[in-house]
Amino acid sequence: MKEGYKTTVAWFSALRDQHLEPLYFIMDGERSVIRAIREVWPQVKIQRCLYHIQHEGMRWLRSTPKTEAGTLLRGLLNTLCGIRTREERDLFLRAYDSWTVRYRDEVLALPRDQVAYKDLKRTMNLINNAIPDMFHFLDDPQVPNTTNTLESFYSRLKPDYWSHRGLSAHHRIPYLSWYCYFKNHA
Repeated sequence: MKEGYKTTVAWFSALRDQHLEPLYFIMDGERSVIRAIREVWPQVKIQRCLYHIQHEGMRWLRSTPKTEAGTLLRGLLNTLCGIRTREERDLFLRAYDSWTVRYRDEVLALPRDQVAYKDLKRTMNLINNAIPDMFHFLDDPQVPNTTNTLESFYSRLKPDYWSHRGLSAHHRIPYLSWYCYFKNHA
């Protein structure tokens, strides 16, 4: 089943109709899913997975960035998953703000067809869009800062699910429900 707004909003609406009222969603940054969450549960908090932010930004900046701005931003991103306190969050935010003040205009002045421009611009947008939802885990110790637990579960589910490729759409949800039931009661 492909993630998408229509599929996700329908699924979330069905869950809401069964009286599910989540407090948090811990997720990567899939915009269509965020949009569906906001429509179905406007008050819910979204905790963006720090690992996904770090990984995506590091991938875009490459292992050896071509600019000083890229090198410094990569170093800053490298600290993200290690944040455990409000003080460390504040250090990160101040460092990113300083980086933005120093390099934003320089990045935007790069020729638009240059790889460095595209990499830095994408990474800046990633961080800017994620910041409002990056640090909810500091307010509630029950909220994880990554999706690692879920990713681990999903990595075991995927091969089992794909071994049943012939499942019709009608049988997929019951299969996944039973799978989760048996895994949780094992």
